[in-house]
Amino acid sequence: MSFSEYDNNQDTQAAADDLSHFSDFRGPKVNSQVTTGTLFRSKIPGVLNGPYLSQFLWLDVPYGVGVSDTYPTNDAQLGVGAVPVPTNSQKRNFAAPGIDYLTDRQEWLNNQNGQPSPKRTQLDPQARYIHTSRDLAEYTHRDYPYLTFVNAALILLGQGPAAIEPNNPYLNAKAQVGGTTFGVRDILDDVARVANEATKAVWYQKWLVHRRLRPEAFAGWIDNQKKGLASYPINEEIFHSPVLERVFSKYGSYLLPQAFPEGSPVHPAYPSGHATYTGASVTVLKAWFNESFVFPNPVVASDDGKSLLNYTGSALTVGGELNKLASNIVLARDAAGLHWRSDAIQGLKLGEALAISVLQDRSLLYKEPFSGFTLTKFDGTTITIKDGKVIGQ
Repeated sequence: MSFSEYDNNQDTQAAADDLSHFSDFRGPKVNSQVTTGTLFRSKIPGVLNGPYLSQFLWLDVPYGVGVSDTYPTNDAQLGVGAVPVPTNSQKRNFAAPGIDYLTDRQEWLNNQNGQPSPKRTQLDPQARYIHTSRDLAEYTHRDYPYLTFVNAALILLGQGPAAIEPNNPYLNAKAQVGGTTFGVRDILDDVARVANEATKAVWYQKWLVHRRLRPEAFAGWIDNQKKGLASYPINEEIFHSPVLERVFSKYGSYLLPQAFPEGSPVHPAYPSGHATYTGASVTVLKAWFNESFVFPNPVVASDDGKSLLNYTGSALTVGGELNKLASNIVLARDAAGLHWRSDAIQGLKLGEALAISVLQDRSLLYKEPFSGFTLTKFDGTTITIKDGKVIGQ
């Protein structure tokens, strides 16, 4: 099902209605109801605006932009109108539709006991742009940590000086450009640096603090209890959901269909690792780039994902689309069956906090006249980081 079908599809309508009846659903609502327009989105500012998918997952990634590794300050340095800029299309071979995993009781049990799955993800031979939740889930199945956000940085650098954070001291300099400080190297280094540190932080939380059960394991509890094999302290609300009988009717079990043959990673669920380094890298990108910059030529995938079309709706800003990118990545891991919504949202906050701490340290090292990093947090508040201090929170 493509993103464009969500509003009128019976399954998404049924899912929105079902979630509206849960007493503690923490995703976005309209008039106290979950809707097909909010179903797979988050409350983070900008996420509900425009297409479901962020521009950063559709636009071509410009490689080779700029002169050497210095900060591009004008069209000549960007190569605009001079030589073609090499680009990388984000069209890929994603998972073939309609194939779920770990719905067979014995297969699921073998997986829980650590036996590697003999199955491999079946890919659609037709390359497409991301246009379904299954595509997006598969994107997060094979992504390298922080590469998505390096791509986002390159896309923004390709937009020219107007996309750069106005506080950058070299933005209007006549005789110099940024390099090791306030330039491309500095930006890309920060994106990678915070992602690595975020992974260390989340591993501590996963193993030494929370150790939360994965959804696929919890579904095993439900399957046991529904079949009278065991009893667990499970909130009764889940047993009133019609989705359980829909799953049983299709698979003969109450297990949670998984997007990946191997199911979940073997470490605990909370917080999400993807979410934590996503939160960290996106926070750094918001610090380095102009959140108010409006994408001049936004796009949207066609219903079959084979092409990109012009998007003509409401304006899409860098800040909103970075927040949307964060939401897309982390909720895709939920759609795959690997995480709970709170794993995703709290992981973003942990990554954000870590990135702010790193930026505090970095702000002490600059000798240029610099009024500080200004960025909007995931909760909508604006802060400035200057001389090792955070102003506004």
